[in-house]
Amino acid sequence: MRGESDETLSFAVLSGGEIEPILADLARLRTIVFRAFPYLYDGDEAYERNYLRTYGESPGAMVVIASSGKGEIVGAATAAPLGDHQPQLAAAFARQGIDPTEVFYLAESVLLPAYRGLGAGHRFFDAREAAGREQGFGIAAFCGVVRPADHPRRPADYAPLDGFWAKRGYRRVDGLVSHMRWRDIGESEESEKPMQFWMRRLD
Repeated sequence: MRGESDETLSFAVLSGGEIEPILADLARLRTIVFRAFPYLYDGDEAYERNYLRTYGESPGAMVVIASSGKGEIVGAATAAPLGDHQPQLAAAFARQGIDPTEVFYLAESVLLPAYRGLGAGHRFFDAREAAGREQGFGIAAFCGVVRPADHPRRPADYAPLDGFWAKRGYRRVDGLVSHMRWRDIGESEESEKPMQFWMRRLD
């Protein structure tokens, strides 16, 4: 583990056996942060256990954690080789003529609202992109859920992160869309959601 301080937050990069002990914290953050728009995720413990298991099984996985001054984990960002995730994600790249083995997949990036604006977003991207380069990947990519502009749960002050991502060098790739399933707040069953990919070169 290696870490350093940034104002009221400290950051550490975890890999290998260091990841397993913080998976419960990551599950907690996912269920809190992803409950807000646009994900509206009604957290499910069984789903979390199954989904997060991929990090324990992937030798290329890494996690960046952000901790408060009291030592509480208040944010995290994950990444792993694309092939170690749900197979439909790699298939979406292959359909676009992009070799999935070249892609380092930036999965979740979650941070409690009280700790936003302290630079964690950039630190999360910096660390994951560095890990991708170190492992020899030529592409970094992530996806975000697509919601209609008139979605009834869209807050009036909602601001998408498109501008932040573009400044980081990422571009939305038309047609590079996959799908994931989860249960929205207010739903009785899971439903399929379109996930738009953004990507950038790492070399």
